[in-house]
Amino acid sequence: MFRFSALAASALFAPLIAMAQSATMYKTPWCGCCSGHAAYLDDHGFDVEVIEKTAEELAGVKEENAVPAAQQGCHTLMIEGYVVEGHVPVEAIEALLAKRPDITGISLPGMPAGSPGMGGEKSGPFIVEVIGTDGKVFMEL
Repeated sequence: MFRFSALAASALFAPLIAMAQSATMYKTPWCGCCSGHAAYLDDHGFDVEVIEKTAEELAGVKEENAVPAAQQGCHTLMIEGYVVEGHVPVEAIEALLAKRPDITGISLPGMPAGSPGMGGEKSGPFIVEVIGTDGKVFMEL
């Protein structure tokens, strides 16, 4: 009986385990808000591998992935071939992965107060931009 129950339980939970999206976050070792964003993503079903880089190495990651200075945040997330720059809310990441547009990725430029992983109060909508454009809006949250 136990064997049947264990098999049935594993069959029920296997799809939930498979649903976790793998992502890689590049950040500097001293940035606590980046760790906060990684924890936020983990809480929302993402499996985030965190790789710490020097500031120069992190700048190289951003350059290699064509993230313009005006759209940079404090960390860079790679997920399913897309670049997600900064403290982007999970709703925008999920929309990116569902729509699969032909773009480099998305960015929430800077480090806006109240965004996932950041402290403070949200003072206005988060404007998530398409990377490599002059502020083309991907989503407003």
